[in-house]
Amino acid sequence: MTQVVNFQEIDSANGKKIAVITLNSPKSLNALGMDMIALIYPKLKQWQTQDDIAAVFLQGEGEKAFCAGGDIVYMYNDIIADKGNFSPGVEKYFGSEYELDYFIHTFNKPFIVWGNGIVMGGGLGLMVGGSHRVVTENSRIAMPEISIGLYPDVGGSYFLNRMPNNCGMFLGLTGASINAADAKYSHLADYFVASDKKDLLLEQLTQLDWQDSIELNHDKLSGLLTDFEKDSISLLPESKLTEHEALIKQVTDFDNLNAIVENILAVETEDKWFSRAQKSLKGGSPLSASLTFQQIQCGASLSLADCFRMELSLSVKAGQFGEFTEGVRALLIDKDYSPKWHFSSIEAVDKKVVDWFFESKWTPDQHPLVHLGN
Repeated sequence: MTQVVNFQEIDSANGKKIAVITLNSPKSLNALGMDMIALIYPKLKQWQTQDDIAAVFLQGEGEKAFCAGGDIVYMYNDIIADKGNFSPGVEKYFGSEYELDYFIHTFNKPFIVWGNGIVMGGGLGLMVGGSHRVVTENSRIAMPEISIGLYPDVGGSYFLNRMPNNCGMFLGLTGASINAADAKYSHLADYFVASDKKDLLLEQLTQLDWQDSIELNHDKLSGLLTDFEKDSISLLPESKLTEHEALIKQVTDFDNLNAIVENILAVETEDKWFSRAQKSLKGGSPLSASLTFQQIQCGASLSLADCFRMELSLSVKAGQFGEFTEGVRALLIDKDYSPKWHFSSIEAVDKKVVDWFFESKWTPDQHPLVHLGN
């Protein structure tokens, strides 16, 4: 059997090594399966303490995708097998995924993520925590959970709050797809490098004068990637977020969800990008929109670890409630693209249901992610 994740340690000129992780499931667009997580996490634990490893490079096999998201079909089947009751498999998957994401965020060595192609949902969860996040002219990034009855998890409560001019609220509610320039603007990526420069970048990583000082190694890597960006910048696409900056701020500058949704949908435009965002919001789950609005509000005052703890409870409850399974059924199982959402509109969403989602399943000292820290 082909290994779903490949690991490699490449010797550099001065004796240090570059650790390379390749998500190896191109047919599924490198969807992040439980088997992948189970391999990556212990390997990263090992590399963090291995003195000769100078940096980590994470990529996806093939040119189409870095990682198109979590393995939601696996989760769907697990929930169906448990007949909609509490699913231990769903808790284990999301808990393990968030633990891995958090570890990448807090990894102490340089951590390069090659975000080429599709980077969605769980793929963005892997990418956003890297210390040096690289996007290319092919990068297509989104958190499209509203279309499957979920919400933007994998730390979305944290990173959506750190985007400029309410972009996080807009992207979370609409699932709009963004490009490399947008990713840099919204603080999801650090560097733009042409996709055909990857092999050269890996080669030059082996030529860097890596030191024992992690801080110095971060600086050396930043300098190298800055040089690569200078040579690639002519390929950088126009930023849709910058183009629509004033409009996005205008339609999201309200303290209640109904007003935001009404204003987004009321915009008359021939712009295809904004129209697609309106369409996904209109067809998406009203409950998901309500959860997204609330999570962004709650996440504004939470640490990264607390965001992941909140999201684990939300995700496990999403597995119980049924909106998520209906969204996956309509999009990926039956493919009728006609989900029957629990609520017909934003106005119809029961506030008690939303409140239930945000009541933690665990006391603080019993939480499965209590060990993540503060």
